Amino acid sequence: MRVHIKVNQVQHDCEVESRTLLSDLLRDNLRLTGTHRGCDTAQCGACTVHLDGVAVKSCQVLAVQADGSDVVTIEGLAGADGQLHPMQQAFSECHALQCGFCTPGMVMSGVDLLRTHPRPDTATIREALEGNLCRCTGYVNIVEAIRVCADRMAAKGG
Repeated sequence: MRVHIKVNQVQHDCEVESRTLLSDLLRDNLRLTGTHRGCDTAQCGACTVHLDGVAVKSCQVLAVQADGSDVVTIEGLAGADGQLHPMQQAFSECHALQCGFCTPGMVMSGVDLLRTHPRPDTATIREALEGNLCRCTGYVNIVEAIRVCADRMAAKGG
């Protein structure tokens, strides 16, 4: 089947099998390996991307379901000049990672959270991260990074 999809502002026309997952299209066909395969059951969140502006677990979306859609992966968050997205910068500064496996999904989920809740409290941040598993950090620095990013974005008026 043919899939026409825009990923990180680049249009792609891909031939895929009908059962191909969006996560596999991104990793295997487009070589965007920041979208991690963790559990393949939508439990860990490591494969989180933005599909038409909303965070989704790409291991639960067929590539053909994304036909005609706009996808942003962790690789697409940074500016064209290589400047990190404010959420990526906050994760770096707050040491919100250890092994890094969950980090792309956490960052993408954090960005999505701030889209709908620009000034989240700790409980809201923790609730938004319930679909993302981290086996290393204990979440404290991850929550702090999202809060730092929210504060910075609010101070800039956006």
